[in-house]
Amino acid sequence: MNLQYVPTICPYCGCGCGMYLVLKDGRIVGEEPWKEHPVNEGTNCPKGKNAYKFLYSEDRLQKPLIRKNGTLKEASWEEALNLVAEKLKGVPPESFGAIASGKTTNEESYLLQKFARVIMGTNNIEYCARFCHSATVAGLLPTVGSGVMETSQVDIEQADCVVIAGVNIKETFPMIARRVLRAKRKGATVIVIDPRRTATASYLGDLHLQLEAGTDVALINGMMSAILAEGLENKEFIEKRTAGFDELRAALSATSPEQAADISGVAAEKIREAAIAYAKAEKGCILYDEGITQHTTGADNVMALADLALLTGHIGKPGTGVNSLRGQINGEGTGDMGCLNVFYPGFKRVGQESAEFFQNAWGVEHLPTEPGLTYMDIIHKCRVIYLVGANPVMAGPDSTNIKKALDSLDFFVVQDIFPTETTEHAHVVLPSACWVEREGIHAWVDRRVQKINKVIDPPGEAMPDWWIICRLAEKMGYKDKFDFASPAEIFEEIRSCVPQYKGITYERLEKKAGGIHWPCPSEDHPGTPTMFVQAFPTADSLAHFQAVEYKPPAELPDAEYPEILNTGRSLFHYHSGTMTRRTDTLNNEVPEGYVEINPEDAVRLRVRSGNRIVLETRRGRIEATAKVTERVSKGCIFVPFHFSESCANILTNPALDPKCKMPEFKVCAVKEEVQA
Repeated sequence: MNLQYVPTICPYCGCGCGMYLVLKDGRIVGEEPWKEHPVNEGTNCPKGKNAYKFLYSEDRLQKPLIRKNGTLKEASWEEALNLVAEKLKGVPPESFGAIASGKTTNEESYLLQKFARVIMGTNNIEYCARFCHSATVAGLLPTVGSGVMETSQVDIEQADCVVIAGVNIKETFPMIARRVLRAKRKGATVIVIDPRRTATASYLGDLHLQLEAGTDVALINGMMSAILAEGLENKEFIEKRTAGFDELRAALSATSPEQAADISGVAAEKIREAAIAYAKAEKGCILYDEGITQHTTGADNVMALADLALLTGHIGKPGTGVNSLRGQINGEGTGDMGCLNVFYPGFKRVGQESAEFFQNAWGVEHLPTEPGLTYMDIIHKCRVIYLVGANPVMAGPDSTNIKKALDSLDFFVVQDIFPTETTEHAHVVLPSACWVEREGIHAWVDRRVQKINKVIDPPGEAMPDWWIICRLAEKMGYKDKFDFASPAEIFEEIRSCVPQYKGITYERLEKKAGGIHWPCPSEDHPGTPTMFVQAFPTADSLAHFQAVEYKPPAELPDAEYPEILNTGRSLFHYHSGTMTRRTDTLNNEVPEGYVEINPEDAVRLRVRSGNRIVLETRRGRIEATAKVTERVSKGCIFVPFHFSESCANILTNPALDPKCKMPEFKVCAVKEEVQA
């Protein structure tokens, strides 16, 4: 049997696990462990083990589609690109928006933001980070000067106290959970902060602070007040490497673990115990995700965690830090490439200086200097949208209103690999290649830059996103600015204008399993697994405490809607389900949406597991199957967001964090009833 074994990286979460794809006669027929890969050492989660199967789904988009008389009809590339170019020409900058993806390569994301800025003249460019980690950037920039993961995944094992806040790593970042388990076996204390009794809390947690949803700031402030009361703050670190401590101490003087207990529902002694364990650790590591960020107070939540790390000096060493866990294969890299309304590539803030830098780099004039619209404003205020590899109908809050906004657009073009809930609203759909159907660079959760090689051809006439963007730019008269023959050529331009990537080359990545952590300023530099070792990237090289006060969620339970709704992921599915629900092995494990409900609530409602239940909020109604479990507290409901037929985001609240425009996905008022 003539089999080939080709090394590659998993297309799912932000870990960046290695694997070998098994090829027979040009078709992928299996997956084998890559034992030498440092992230997963030969182990893959269920999604990784079945990663290739979605590629061969029968409904892959294989030809361009144009909407004619209300129906999408197959068309040639020439006809489709001519139509898109015609519709985009003359659109005012303020009326155009581009939405990028956390799954496309760095090269493709870079080209899309360049298209928006050079051709369309706008900073109206966004991607899914607005819905997951905009609060991270808004919270960490003013505190430590950068919104990235600060330690490497491997070094988590060095921690002797791990705080896991608002993330179920056992199901959503399994390889990071393995690192925490190893630390635990060496004696580390694991503290879980989460309103649900997740698999992480049950399997890894020594101490579970099961707080009321949306009370994170109160809880963290209570922990810091306990640390100060015990005199456990790291005085030397505070004096040498921080500013603003006096203001923080004054703000915390009005709080206590007892006050935090009244708000959060966590016993004061538990809060005190967790605080002392973290403060006394030699290396304390904070891991967090959307349970912290997806609130109208998400930026404040992140600032509070940063204050906690700074107060104890748990930052700037391997196995420490305030570490955001980005959930997509290129959730980090697409941001690095400038697909944000306030940042050019390399996190150069939008303004005259950055515009002039890229005018010189790209050989153009008059790049935009004012911040663009954020994700939701692009959807609701722009008249023309170019969307690549995203599914906001499933992923955005209050999805009924998102559908209405998309249907009202003058022109909407979507690039994707499958028909989705969002392509249903498009005027033109362009078929993309994905994952191992093209080559390119991604940056994973810990700034780990790796290269994915092309293994197979895309189906039908589907083409790589970089090729599509270049051809469209040519149609619009900008061939000289998008004249690339390969991703390698695009990456050389990226290296020339993104300092964090300057020392990273295709050749180096092809030789090094596990890739290179940016920043990497030169080709002889090994990369940077740990951030902030000597200084913080701020004007004075210091970290800055940012005292924050507790504010309640935007929508709390009342007589009409008496419960709290929380949403999240499951082990066997990924985001909007576009890939995993087309993988039978995974979909058979969790084939439909469900509602987790506490046993006491189930008795009150006369609900049993398996009953159909209707959930209703002020935005809409869905129906799903009840799952009675003590994983959720009394008065709380949990719904996974992968299932279009019970779309959780029909229910969620579009209220925004004023500091970062993050929607409130994690808390809203809901009522339920048994389906008759």
